[in-house]
Amino acid sequence: MIPVLLFPQFDPVLIQVGPFAIRWYALAYIAGLLIGWRLLRRLVQWRPAVATAVQADDFLTWAVLGVVLGGRLGYVLFYQPSYYLQHPLEAFAVWEGGMSFHGGMLGVVTAIILFCRRNAIPLLGFADRVVTVVPIGLGLGRVANFINGELWGRPAPDWLPWAMVFPRAGLVARHPSQIYQAILEGLLLFLVMLALARRQTVRERFGMLSGVFLTGYALARIVGELFREPDAFLGFLAFGTTMGQLLSIPMLIAGIWLILRARPVS
Repeated sequence: MIPVLLFPQFDPVLIQVGPFAIRWYALAYIAGLLIGWRLLRRLVQWRPAVATAVQADDFLTWAVLGVVLGGRLGYVLFYQPSYYLQHPLEAFAVWEGGMSFHGGMLGVVTAIILFCRRNAIPLLGFADRVVTVVPIGLGLGRVANFINGELWGRPAPDWLPWAMVFPRAGLVARHPSQIYQAILEGLLLFLVMLALARRQTVRERFGMLSGVFLTGYALARIVGELFREPDAFLGFLAFGTTMGQLLSIPMLIAGIWLILRARPVS
């Protein structure tokens, strides 16, 4: 029997001063938003320009609200509606964890629509630049999941050299699926998005980058979920799927539709 890796038991709190604590998960959100914002300031000005750097600055507040409110509301509605129906006040306890990417995505989409209407900005053109930087936050978030020792993988085969025992998941050696998802949804998707965004012919086809992101994320999430243990309170759903996979199907359809309808701006 080959040895397995033991989860290193990171402290989920990075810094604590009295009652004030900075957690790795919160730091991942903050870092993802700040790095994405700095890159977005440049992307929106690449030809054809869709916004100004100042408008990108203004959108940061909208993005924060979309991510936090949408992510929390999505978790409440998609994953544990019956629980929060019985404990409605706990829906506001975001510091206890529980965020949904699909909900956060809907929140950001809403923020983009409202922001673009208010500032007379081309919707799909601006969305294309925003989604290019989204994988940064996704990757950092998955790394934070790993540091927190949560959302671990399914039992791994005996021959897997990087199989890992997560103490909170028992003594079974598992896939470090958080790292798989950080690579797929974060690093790989970001490299693809940035490579495409650097091509003016792609940027001129408003909706193309948005479609590639939706399609790429959906495929990455569906594959990643094959190695991730389903949430205990949900388990496997129809045909052995997970909630993350089912929620990714509409994204995949929408992404393909956007790619097919993308046309060069006149």
